Amino acid sequence: MPDPAARQRAMARAGQATLDELHAALAQAGANPVAEDLRRPETGLVMVRGRIGGDGRPFNAGEATVTRAAVRLPGGETGFAYHLGRDRDRARLAAIVDAHWQRPEARPALDAALAAIAERRAEAAAQAARKVAATRVNFFTLARGED
Repeated sequence: MPDPAARQRAMARAGQATLDELHAALAQAGANPVAEDLRRPETGLVMVRGRIGGDGRPFNAGEATVTRAAVRLPGGETGFAYHLGRDRDRARLAAIVDAHWQRPEARPALDAALAAIAERRAEAAAQAARKVAATRVNFFTLARGED
């Protein structure tokens, strides 16, 4: 049985990947994207909760659209996926990636592909942070002294 934390990381990366990245990851692993639907991809709403300052009282911030899917490979491995948004094909393919990740022979290639996806997302986040930092204005107060 694989490490649950490693599977969670792989599932999170697959859930954040684009459709093209998921196709590429399966191709890199030599995995067939054919699977039986246990739960056809379906879209619904979840309540998003927040906290002021990260430690205040929780409040309902609003609803978010989420798509989920569950598949089973011919070998019996079951894959699940949830992703933010309405892309049913992407959710189903992420579930197929999860199912193939559970196969020991496919895991190294999928881990490498998913790590590249995580690096791309980290670089995009760093680039966005640099753009924000370039426009940051620091406000401060000068006290007027008596002359």
